[in-house]
Amino acid sequence: MKKHDLVVKGGHVVLEDGVRLLDIGILDGIIVELSENIDAGGNVIDASGLTIMPGMIDIHVHFDEPNRADWEGFQNGSRLIAAGGITTYFDMPLNGNPPTTTAATLIEKQSLANRNSYVDYALWGGLVPGNLNELEGMAEQGAIGFKAFMSSAGSEFGRVDEMTLYRGMEKISKLNKVLALHAESEAITQELTREKCSNGRVSVRDYVESRPPLAEMEAVSRALLYAEETGCPLHFVHISHPKTVEMIECAKQSGLDVTLETCPHYLLFTEDDFERIGPSAKCAPPLRNNQAKEQLWEQLGNGKIDMITSDHSPCPSFMKFDHPDNMFEVWGGISGGQFSLETMVTEAHLNRNIPLPQISKYLSTNPAKRFGLYPHKGAISAGFDADLVLLDMNLERTVEQEDLLSKHPHSLYIGHTLKCAVQMTLSRGKVVYDRRHGIQGECSGEMVR
Repeated sequence: MKKHDLVVKGGHVVLEDGVRLLDIGILDGIIVELSENIDAGGNVIDASGLTIMPGMIDIHVHFDEPNRADWEGFQNGSRLIAAGGITTYFDMPLNGNPPTTTAATLIEKQSLANRNSYVDYALWGGLVPGNLNELEGMAEQGAIGFKAFMSSAGSEFGRVDEMTLYRGMEKISKLNKVLALHAESEAITQELTREKCSNGRVSVRDYVESRPPLAEMEAVSRALLYAEETGCPLHFVHISHPKTVEMIECAKQSGLDVTLETCPHYLLFTEDDFERIGPSAKCAPPLRNNQAKEQLWEQLGNGKIDMITSDHSPCPSFMKFDHPDNMFEVWGGISGGQFSLETMVTEAHLNRNIPLPQISKYLSTNPAKRFGLYPHKGAISAGFDADLVLLDMNLERTVEQEDLLSKHPHSLYIGHTLKCAVQMTLSRGKVVYDRRHGIQGECSGEMVR
């Protein structure tokens, strides 16, 4: 009986408790052996000199299907993240048209992803006004959780009113699912936006000031109160400010079932960079000041931030650059999923000496545990899917526009220096990306539940 159909030999393997020089034996897409010298006898990948991490699980991407594949799409989006070492992604219920807010639209999106994804995926359902009766059906069809906006999403995806949010949380709690929240106060952001625009103040700084940390904190506070009343598990997306992290940490300590993510752009860039880079760096919440950025790093090191996600949110370039002098008219979204893992390894490990197992926890293990994929995904261990990323830790380069694999060549990462590079990505034991040859094989990604 065959013991392995693939052996990855001689790499520095990032385990949950350390880094060891090991061979990885794989059979039928599953890791079956980890030891110092596996007798390969067949298909071998030589990983000598490379570091092997679990593939990143990015729980926050927007691939914009159905009907907006020209923005990115499952095929191109899964291609670019595979090149960045991401082996599982969760696609948000917007900005496809229609958004994923019914069981029928979730089934439609799944059929598109099944044919067009290079790596494994999950799908978020949406909580919007008028769809409370659809939540159970979406859960039955495999929705990984639900997403709601507490401020306007800028698309067909509706903002939740207070009773929809509260009653939705009651239902989601009974369904044993997680509600992910974009938490910014609509009242605060809309009034500040009105004041700025009515006075012709539309610069980068004006946009940043229209979405202050207070707007994030107020919305999070309100959602935590509802969670306390309903028992609904919460996950706060793209938290941008350390004061908000501390609020959520206090809620955790009081016993609430709540997690949070931040994104590489909040850890790497500031509002000064936003002013320098321009429209490619617009997002909501906006980039913060350097003090906030450094405090986020401190909180990451202390384990107060649960996971890192890309919030990859692409758009056609004209939506970024047709109104460069009016930042309120610019599409708000960062195109950056291709570089999330490399930027975090560069900055967290190579620049700030955070151990690789701790980084892997934020990129892979914690997302897998939070959303029920562990012990099949999220770590390198016997019995887990062979979702692996092979990294060269000695390849320094500057991101150029021609390096971008997104459909539209804009990104705040252009000009950013990376000190490592993905050499190969394996999804369930199959090579899906090789740096020398690009994307490999066919679209064989599967939906995970």
